[in-house]
This record gives sequence, structure tokens and C-alpha cells, in this order.
Amino acid sequence: MSYKIGLIKMAIKWTPKAMVLLGANVVLRGIAKLLDFNLDLDGRKAYAKVRLHGEAEIIEVLLEDFAIISDGQTHRIKLGKAQANRPWLNNLLRHVTRKTWKIPTMPEFKAQIEFAAELLKAER
Repeated sequence: MSYKIGLIKMAIKWTPKAMVLLGANVVLRGIAKLLDFNLDLDGRKAYAKVRLHGEAEIIEVLLEDFAIISDGQTHRIKLGKAQANRPWLNNLLRHVTRKTWKIPTMPEFKAQIEFAAELLKAER
């Protein structure tokens, strides 16, 4: 693991949850409200509790075993497991889990994609 990746992982762990929620809710204003969030890069787990704008019920989603697989030329994202508290969302998630999806090559985002690939590199 590079020094830069170690520093970013530490920053993610140390960022207060309230700051993440505030920032996300500014971006999501009028679409949804992020009520809770947890990201464990080492354990490859992400959890989110969201209320969609205009809806009364809360949606909870848990993602596990996610990674970016690189072969030097291309990058693919893998989502191992996902579950939600809504049947329709579970049905949708079943179609995208346990597969790898090619990340489109965009020259203007090459550095960011390579950084994300190093940060989320598949564990062997």
C-alpha cells in the first residue's frame, strides 16, 4: 500500500460521521436525506440509511465485498454482496452483484480512476 493510500484510508476513518452526513445532504438536497452511513474499506463494507425526498419510509442498504480489479489497461468494479430492506431494491441488486462491470475509459478522469483502483484494489 502506498503512503498516499494509507493517508487517505486514515482520513476516511477519522472523518466525523456528522461531517459526512452534512456534506452528503448538501449534495442530495431535494433528492434524498442520508440519515446514517458507515464505510469500512478494510472490511469492504458500506452501509447507508436514506430517506428519499417525499417518502416516509427509510431505505437501508448494505454493500459487501466490493473492489476494483485492474489489469493495467482496464478497470472493472466488483460488488460481491448487497442487501436492502426493500424487496424491489433487493431484486435490482441481485442483477448487479457477483459480476464485474467495466469502468469506461475516460482520459479526463484517468488519474482519479487509477487512484480509486489502488484504494479499492481487490484483496487476494
